[in-house]
Amino acid sequence: MTSYAIQLLPLHAEQAAIFHRWIQDPEVIAYSLSVFQQLNTLAEVTQWLTATLADIRSLTLGVYLAETRELIGYAGITSISTVNQSGEYFILVGEKRYWGKGIATEVTRQVVARGFSDLRLNRIMLTVSEPNQGGVKAYLRAGFQLEGRLRQACFRHGAFHDKLVMSVLRQAWSALLP
Repeated sequence: MTSYAIQLLPLHAEQAAIFHRWIQDPEVIAYSLSVFQQLNTLAEVTQWLTATLADIRSLTLGVYLAETRELIGYAGITSISTVNQSGEYFILVGEKRYWGKGIATEVTRQVVARGFSDLRLNRIMLTVSEPNQGGVKAYLRAGFQLEGRLRQACFRHGAFHDKLVMSVLRQAWSALLP
């Protein structure tokens, strides 16, 4: 469990400058959205964030420290299908000083809980770059299971690497609850 209390609260387009700072750090975005590799200016980041927040098929939340209300990342579920009762989980912890502190695991648990309770989803999946072992461990701790592998699906640092497909089902999630 994290020693930092976090809150998941709405994001605002006015926070684009924070995202811009994160995106300028290659280590922060190494295993994140491919689009982050192409956003360079504050205007481009603002346009991306505005579109992301307007997407009605997504739940997009800011990750804030409860004590200070500092925005340290964002997370949510995208590609929400009401027909299939499914969606795809995403997270980015942009403030590196909070990496390895259990925050990603806690955020993942909270977002998944919302996906099953508030959005009435049955399945939440994700893809994670295989070299991102911190992410893989956080997802496993949060209840995700490995489903498969997308071979050489991502190109970073001059080389291809595999992406892992993971998911959690409502029934399995419910069995994990006390």
